[in-house]
Amino acid sequence: MSISFIVAGALAALIIIAVAKSVRIVPHAELHVIERLGRYHRTLSGGLNFIVPFVDQTRAKFSTQEQMIDIPKQSVITKDNVSITIDGVVFLRVNNAQQATYEIRNLQAAVAQLAQTTLRAEIGKMDLDETLSSREEMNQALLGALDSASGGWGAKVTRVEISDISVPEGVQKAMELQLQAARERRAIETRAEAEKNATIAQAQGDRERAFLEAEAIERTAEARKKEEILMAEGQREAIALIAQGLAENPMAGEFLLAKDRIEAWNGIAASSSQNKVVVPFEASELLGGLSLLKEIAGKAAKN
Repeated sequence: MSISFIVAGALAALIIIAVAKSVRIVPHAELHVIERLGRYHRTLSGGLNFIVPFVDQTRAKFSTQEQMIDIPKQSVITKDNVSITIDGVVFLRVNNAQQATYEIRNLQAAVAQLAQTTLRAEIGKMDLDETLSSREEMNQALLGALDSASGGWGAKVTRVEISDISVPEGVQKAMELQLQAARERRAIETRAEAEKNATIAQAQGDRERAFLEAEAIERTAEARKKEEILMAEGQREAIALIAQGLAENPMAGEFLLAKDRIEAWNGIAASSSQNKVVVPFEASELLGGLSLLKEIAGKAAKN
């Protein structure tokens, strides 16, 4: 085998290796940071890319997908000096591979540490009850602090979630007793409010019923008053008519008196008593009354 053939083969192999090293196929969801002779040169995105072999080197690779970083559990003291244990999760996305490579040594560790520090600071401003009931507010405070800091590290914090908040057993029992007492107090207040409303409703009903009864009594009295007025007016008119009749016919008075006597004797005669005998005190007056009725009837027939 000749020396030229060996040299040609070596050159061919070197060319193949150089071509292979000059080609970079980057996955779609990745960013590759390329250095040229130790300095930052460019960032390769997804697809087919070419570099200068033996001169350009890949310094770092980052995923553009959203990443989840755990916030380790830590003991934190609240504003009212209660020690609680808390942990959480941070979601971030790398959007600048150059900054993520050169501005921070370890992006995920830095974000986790910053989250712990911010969480301790936020909880230190709150009482225990506020801490347990303000989880969403703490999430927003952490998101704002982490997003502001991570912006210079080439990353974007998209979401922060506090996973768990644990309190000591003694504090937990005290909270349960407090909640039970609060529930009992609310139940007592609810019953008292219901009794109050029932009493008010009953009082209103009694007042309305008394008002209706008084109104009914007033209406009844008014009706009786009108009835008595009408009866009095009727009697007055009857008396006026009788007086007018007497003025027009002097015998009308005797006629009425005779009529009443006859009706009275008719009543006595209709009595079912068998052991009484009724004798008129003045039989002549009765006969005179009958004669008077006959005379008046005769005059009426002639007219």
